[in-house]
Amino acid sequence: MTYVAFFDEITKDDLELAGGKGANLGEMSKAGIPVPPGFIVTAESYRKFIEETGLDSKIRTLLEDVDVNNTAELQKVSKEIKDSIMSVEMPEHIKTLIIESYNALCQQVGEDEVYVAVRSSATAEDLPEASFAGQQETYLNVKGAKNVVHNVQKCWASLFEARAIFYREQNNIDHFKVSIAVVVQKMVDAEKSGVMFTAHPSTGEDVMVIEASWGLGEGVVSGAVIPDTIVVDKKTGEILDYKVSKKKVMFVRENGGTVKKKVPKELQNERVLDDKEIEELMKIGNKIQEHYGFPQDIEWAIENGNVYILQSRPITTLKKEKPKVKEEGKKVREILVKGLGASPGLASGKVRIVKSMEHLNKVKHGDILVTEMTTPDMVPVMKKASAIVTDEGGVTCHAAIVSRELGIPCVVGTGNATKTLKDGEEVVVDGKKGIVYKGKLKKEEAKEKEVEKVVTKTPPITATEVKVNISIPEAAKKAAATGADGVGLLRTEHMILSMGVHPKKFIMEGKEEELIEELAKNILKVVDAFYPKPVWYRTLDAPTDEFRELEGGEDEPFEHNPMLGWRGIRRDLDEPEILKAEFKAIKKLCEQGYDNIGVMLPLVQHPDEVIAAKKIAREVGLEPHKDVEFGIMVETPSAALIIDDFIKAGIDFVSLGTNDLTQYVLAIDRNNELVSHLYSEEHPAVMKLVKNVIKKCKKASVKTSICGQAGSTPHIVEKLVEYGIDSVSANIDSVEEIRDVVARQEKKLVLKAARKMLENDGKRSQ
Repeated sequence: MTYVAFFDEITKDDLELAGGKGANLGEMSKAGIPVPPGFIVTAESYRKFIEETGLDSKIRTLLEDVDVNNTAELQKVSKEIKDSIMSVEMPEHIKTLIIESYNALCQQVGEDEVYVAVRSSATAEDLPEASFAGQQETYLNVKGAKNVVHNVQKCWASLFEARAIFYREQNNIDHFKVSIAVVVQKMVDAEKSGVMFTAHPSTGEDVMVIEASWGLGEGVVSGAVIPDTIVVDKKTGEILDYKVSKKKVMFVRENGGTVKKKVPKELQNERVLDDKEIEELMKIGNKIQEHYGFPQDIEWAIENGNVYILQSRPITTLKKEKPKVKEEGKKVREILVKGLGASPGLASGKVRIVKSMEHLNKVKHGDILVTEMTTPDMVPVMKKASAIVTDEGGVTCHAAIVSRELGIPCVVGTGNATKTLKDGEEVVVDGKKGIVYKGKLKKEEAKEKEVEKVVTKTPPITATEVKVNISIPEAAKKAAATGADGVGLLRTEHMILSMGVHPKKFIMEGKEEELIEELAKNILKVVDAFYPKPVWYRTLDAPTDEFRELEGGEDEPFEHNPMLGWRGIRRDLDEPEILKAEFKAIKKLCEQGYDNIGVMLPLVQHPDEVIAAKKIAREVGLEPHKDVEFGIMVETPSAALIIDDFIKAGIDFVSLGTNDLTQYVLAIDRNNELVSHLYSEEHPAVMKLVKNVIKKCKKASVKTSICGQAGSTPHIVEKLVEYGIDSVSANIDSVEEIRDVVARQEKKLVLKAARKMLENDGKRSQ
């Protein structure tokens, strides 16, 4: 039995013994990466502890009848278990090993009592450690052997935090198949720290991107500090760009804790890293990537001139800060603002800053529209622009979605474009890199601008259909040219809001037919371009703040958070006259022979809403399941959790709206740049709900699809195909790529099944 192991005794294969964190630290240490020294109290120690103390039977009894949906009861049981774990003495032989290991660590670093971090590292046979991320505790600035022992025991107790018990019960995971290792590691009292990407985090270009600030790394990782950004050529070591930021605050260790302090004035505008430190970081970064074989996102720190690597993981997300990169044979341009590349392409033109709706008429054909955030009623002007730049937003915001459909470059989340850029100045927008440069495009560069994609090869035939999302009816022909298998999401709000008049005003003034006619005309452009392929029309889902800008929208209520307010099906049912007008427009097209339309209800949270909507459809002569397919968007946790009840209410299909679903599951506003880095459609909780919905619908022969940004993300699509989804609906510019991803993944699954069959046949013949 191995109860305690130092990092250099552990490898990536020791997941069951050391957990994910421990195994990763051991792997890097063994590879010669400068990791702060430490040791791991293995999962064997925890198992021995609960066996020798007799806690296993007591914990089983306490967990036997717990109702995890009763918060008070769950908290009570959790506290009883944790108190029980903390009240018994740790077996002497394990305690002795921990004390001896701590003393050896102190001797190794030359300190009498070294400050350490004590981190939980959960593990379970056949289950990924990531599934338990954030469920157990970490204790920082722990000093002294007695305190280390005590905090190791606290980590063990944290295996029975209420949230951890709930998670395991909900996922049918045996509490006693899950174990816990504890990492004890020297704390680095960093003078400088930051993150390093061994490839460009957005474009994947083969450069090293380093972000650096004064003090502990908490400031950079949390986003509290705007760090220096350095771009390095990985092959030559040449510094391509060094952007010095004003670093106002820093985090330091003080009195056994972490405090925020002002950076001395003389250091605020100084370079954090010198050339030698950059070279050292680059060498280490290259070594880590070479070892893991994949670009890495690395946290680093410098203490007393020594570089330490605190963590390394594969690059999976985009970063807001984009470096300036020198391209072969091209001059490095002056960067004006940087943000998130949301729609690829190059465009140049004159800046037109739009701070209110009154300024929209300033934008002429070919101008660069610069605004805080676009709204659907800006679409007519967006069509004139050659590129769009916003202060706010992420890759799933309105500006990003519309720009991709229009095929124009877009940079979002710059934070300061409306303040930094000047009205009328000439700029170049690079929608791939997320950068706005000073100047114009030269003729030869203009030729390189991205144009509408044309299918240049015979598309592979896939069992999983690949559909397309459409916001603007004018994009229908371009979308159909991709060869998509239909439209998985036809958004309504752009059609209505681009009219400039509140739909209620049409109805109140007796102009309902005018509204119906306009809707039918716009929907026709799409259903005709795709006929006989299916088109799923989503009923109106505009929040109140967008309606307020329309003529007749003066009485729209003011809501603190419109995205969680009066929108989607809840508003459709409260204002049935608008919903009736939508259904009448669809009925018009059905009567013309278009039998390829599906109606999709947004933001549902109870089956009664589906029943009520069907009743309204029948009132105008539109028969659900006969004239049109009838389905729902699954974008609220409630819809995902009670999907069985929606199936019983009668639906033909569901479409997973992961943009909103992710926000509501994680309680994160994806357009808030302070927290948008935490937004992830791959979060285990989101994927768990998605997988369950697909499984339940498949069993009931209800078609499944996805129309969120996840449907345009290759590695998520691979998972969805494996889950058995019927179709994925991608952005126009992603259809061809996603079709290839689906085809490859289907082949992999078929091959895997064939190999399994051969393996079983071989066993039977023995």
